Amino acid sequence: TVRRFKMIRFMLIQNRAGKTRLAKWYMTFDDDEKQKLIEEVHATVSVRTQTHTNFVDFRTYKIVYRRYAGLFFCLCVDVNDNNLYYMEAIHNFVEVLNAYFTNVCELDLLFNFYKVYALVDEMFLAGEIQETSPPKVLQRMEIMNSMD
Repeated sequence: TVRRFKMIRFMLIQNRAGKTRLAKWYMTFDDDEKQKLIEEVHATVSVRTQTHTNFVDFRTYKIVYRRYAGLFFCLCVDVNDNNLYYMEAIHNFVEVLNAYFTNVCELDLLFNFYKVYALVDEMFLAGEIQETSPPKVLQRMEIMNSMD
């Protein structure tokens, strides 16, 4: 049998109005397809209520998402991947954001997008979860900040 690794296809952070605050692509899509995906993901998750599960089939994949305040944190993953694994990864990422920005808000993501992308790159690599330890991620970010 072939062993398949869990893979994230793309990661989106969007507000309730559909504005994308972060888009990280781990597969190749052309610009038109990216825009279509962004719109479809927002249309899919924004209408779901708290009584729905936080994962939904999407094309040939699955969207695992969590809503924090007015932001949707979405991961597109393989249909057979573990939902809770990615739910925890999203929560872990939000905890790191919260610790790094001290009570993170949408404006932090907007005005410090380069730092947010650096955090994503510390935690996720090539569509796989790289680091799960918030103290290690924050320590690396501190080292990067000291080089500025």
